[in-house]
Amino acid sequence: MNLADYDALSFDCYGTLIDWEAGIAAVLAPWAKEVGLALTDEELLLAYADNEARAERDTPDALYSAILADAFRRTGETLGKDVGDEWAARLGASVPDWPAFPDSAEALASLTKDYKLIILSNVHRAGFAGSNARLGVEFDKIITAEDVKAYKPAPNHFEALDGALEELEVRRERLLHVAQSLFHDHVPAKRHGLPSVWINRRHDRPGWGATPEPSAEYTYALEFPTMAEFAAAARVAKEAGRNE
Repeated sequence: MNLADYDALSFDCYGTLIDWEAGIAAVLAPWAKEVGLALTDEELLLAYADNEARAERDTPDALYSAILADAFRRTGETLGKDVGDEWAARLGASVPDWPAFPDSAEALASLTKDYKLIILSNVHRAGFAGSNARLGVEFDKIITAEDVKAYKPAPNHFEALDGALEELEVRRERLLHVAQSLFHDHVPAKRHGLPSVWINRRHDRPGWGATPEPSAEYTYALEFPTMAEFAAAARVAKEAGRNE
């Protein structure tokens, strides 16, 4: 793959640009302590992962804030402990507080010089607005679960992406999808015939964390451990293309 061959990048946000595992654990961990569960953050995220995916499948038109609250309650049932309304609402409202990965803003600032940038995210508009303030760039198009009434790995986001490309006057073969989650993004990207790059944020940790293990076929053309390394490779490729 030559990264200079692309004019637009579509991004998953949470897990790729925003550290959603840190954000979720910041609520789950004090709840677990309060109810007497001696679990690590990783153990809590593992219990949470499938419950969020189930909530998204069961109520695809619900706002992400409601999905988070529902997933938290389901996780409590899984662990045998009640999640009260206050705790559920706390997680539901927490998205704007989730931290960006330290390299995300700088990497996006570099990439926006050479590519149109598109967000393709399992979130509601208000939640993403809080995250966008941490990322510091103006995206050319934002597609959320609230917009398409579904959650990845359902195909709705990628179908809406085709329309966005027409608006941005970008040929489909000039789009590259960039994401951390194999389950949420690389599986549907493959089904939709899109090349993708894996930002393997968990490269130094075992397990799947807050993301379910993929059960369907996926592919990716390149792998980078960070957005910084991806952006550096893209910059080198674009500069080489300009010098040819």
